[in-house]
Amino acid sequence: MARPIERRQFLAGALSVGAVGLVKGPLPLARTRPRAVPHGTTRPATAGAAVAKAAATRTLVLLTLYGGNDGLNTVVPYEDPAYNDNRGNIAIAPNKLLTLGSGYGLNPAMPGFKSAWDAGQLAIVQGVGYPEPNLSHFQSMDIWQSGSTSGDEASGWLGRWLDRTGHSPLQACSIGPTVLPAMAGNRRKAAALQDSTYPGSQLPDADAHFLSVYRELELPISSDPPLVRGVAGSGASMLEVSKTVSRAMTEEHPPVYPIDVGDLGTQLGIVSQLIRANVPTQVFGVSQGGYDTHAGEVEIQTANLRQLDGALSAFFSSIAGSARGAGTVVAIYSEFGRRVDSNASGGSDHGTANNVYVIGPPVKGGFYGEPSSLTKLDENGNLIYSVDYRSVYATLLEGVLGAEPKPVLGHTYPTLGFV
Repeated sequence: MARPIERRQFLAGALSVGAVGLVKGPLPLARTRPRAVPHGTTRPATAGAAVAKAAATRTLVLLTLYGGNDGLNTVVPYEDPAYNDNRGNIAIAPNKLLTLGSGYGLNPAMPGFKSAWDAGQLAIVQGVGYPEPNLSHFQSMDIWQSGSTSGDEASGWLGRWLDRTGHSPLQACSIGPTVLPAMAGNRRKAAALQDSTYPGSQLPDADAHFLSVYRELELPISSDPPLVRGVAGSGASMLEVSKTVSRAMTEEHPPVYPIDVGDLGTQLGIVSQLIRANVPTQVFGVSQGGYDTHAGEVEIQTANLRQLDGALSAFFSSIAGSARGAGTVVAIYSEFGRRVDSNASGGSDHGTANNVYVIGPPVKGGFYGEPSSLTKLDENGNLIYSVDYRSVYATLLEGVLGAEPKPVLGHTYPTLGFV
């Protein structure tokens, strides 16, 4: 009869020093943007149709590009005179681009994306944004990750999906020391994995005896108070995730990268290992920073996009032929785009509407949405969006996760048909 008392004492101590880390959701986010109705040139929503067809084995990898990637120098509208007129010092010459057709070309640092385009597995959603855009990195990223422009939603859009469907601590995994805000709900959140492909890094730094005792401490005891049971449940989930992930990473080696792909390569390497080990995670979160290119943009963005392209190319090659690889979709977004005109420092400043890139075997490749005009700008001289970003989320929820979008997003948004 001594064990329950010892456990209560142990968990009470844990509560006294670490309760904040156990909160089942993110802290409130500060936003002031008003809620708006959906907007864009998209087909009507088809409630239930795509949900019924979504494969149970599909996997979503949400890839965040922090800093505001310049969409106009990623997918270049080289036939539009306004592009060169406004971007003389950072414009990419047409003969260097990887041609996509329709007057567009990919940045030359992205041959892997071009291969995916040629294979019909890259969708480029143009003109994506939201009403009354915010040019703050932090507030705009909050808006993208919460899936709400109202300022009153503290949870992430994928976190709310977890709240409704969560059944396993492995259902969603965020790579890095903290959980991606998009993947934190009000009651459930993704597991956070260390960004290391070494299997031992995913386990608590303790010997076998300590882990054995710790497992005993985390066994359910119905007589414990609810908060203590919750702490114990979190500990048990941590051990389950650590054990499963470590075993998977022991069985499968990370991809081999032909170039330096930075920490993004490590993150995608972990995702690759877990997919090939058939771990039933439905959503992964990874990220890459460095896209705030106010100066020296051509060199900085080229280096970032080369890493992005190399990491994704090796990632898809590594999971090809695996049980879950054929159902994997990577969605790539940034908090905003850049202004049409470049600045005197060889860079570009914070803008608004941007592209979203969706890549993978299940994707129906091509251009989606309506490209923003480079001459018909808003009152602040920025691009006007044509596709509400929540239409992208609605399409991913239906087509990849097999979930009804409205309960997650709060409203009905037109889906886009790219998956």
